[in-house]
Amino acid sequence: MSGVTLQKVIKRYGDVQVIHGVDLEIADGEFCVFVGPSGCGKSTLLRMIAGLEETSDGRIDIGTREVTHVDPAERGVAMVFQTYALYPHMTVEENMGFGLKMTGHPKDEIKEKVAEASRVLKLDEYLARKPAALSGGQRQRVAIGRAIVRGPEVFLFDEPLSNLDAELRVDMRVEIARLHKELGTTMIYVTHDQVEAMTLADKIVVLRAGIIEQVGAPMDLYRDPDNRFVAGFIGSPSMNFLKGEVADGGVKVPGLGGEVIATSVALPAAGTEVIVGIRPQEATLSQEPSALKVDITEQLGGVAYEYLSTPTGEPMVVESKGDDAITAGTEVKVGFDVSRVMFFDAETEKRLR
Repeated sequence: MSGVTLQKVIKRYGDVQVIHGVDLEIADGEFCVFVGPSGCGKSTLLRMIAGLEETSDGRIDIGTREVTHVDPAERGVAMVFQTYALYPHMTVEENMGFGLKMTGHPKDEIKEKVAEASRVLKLDEYLARKPAALSGGQRQRVAIGRAIVRGPEVFLFDEPLSNLDAELRVDMRVEIARLHKELGTTMIYVTHDQVEAMTLADKIVVLRAGIIEQVGAPMDLYRDPDNRFVAGFIGSPSMNFLKGEVADGGVKVPGLGGEVIATSVALPAAGTEVIVGIRPQEATLSQEPSALKVDITEQLGGVAYEYLSTPTGEPMVVESKGDDAITAGTEVKVGFDVSRVMFFDAETEKRLR
């Protein structure tokens, strides 16, 4: 097993730079998730670690070896792609052992390693089948099994669950988490789905436009984001953002009917515009005459999400227990724990602390 270190890593395509001096350390045995919107550079960064993309500048180490310009086959990594990339004419057993067969491993060793991977992934009853006879989730498990058989130092996953339906995604998330616990191998996982990131990761790397915005444990990023982008990206539904103005005693929020939120946060001068962040899970609703009104209630059983219209036209979502959902059209007042409210600079979008 090995950790991964990136030092000032840059990727250029001609005159266009897409990865901007990334520094990152992933510990041995850690499950690290790269997350961010489409086009942020997360898959490019993963492919650079794999050696499938040339590194324009900087250094990549796997374990104690520099691998910046080492051939992909010599890096000690195994990659699982969004598409399963299985050979349709081969059985599951043949697909899983094909990589070792091509590198000249003995048949008995291949059979032993395939059997162990099959046990871990619960594929024993499918070994004689071909990919066409498998479900999407089973095919992805075969692709993961093929990676396990190689015995890599580092597993790389590039949005492996994107082609699965919602229920299968949940099941496969559990399978991958269990796999990491059993193998203890370093895993780097790319996704645009922050729910996957929160449920799988030991460490999350939030990327935007080829730059790391913040690195940390899932709940650390949720509770203590450095800027508006991270605060809005981590957490589901996304954090509510309302315009505010620094006033005597706190921040006045027109979207909440002009309420002034008292705070001990270091604020700029009175009259300065700031951004107020309130998570849907940390707000409550009471039925009182107000300028805020419930537009739509999304009932999900155990929880409900109320979508509010505010006097300023800014969208706002509040989470409530399913039984406490409020009927659409009802005027409401929003309550919240002041200590949980976050404030951001309106220009830089950095967190005010």
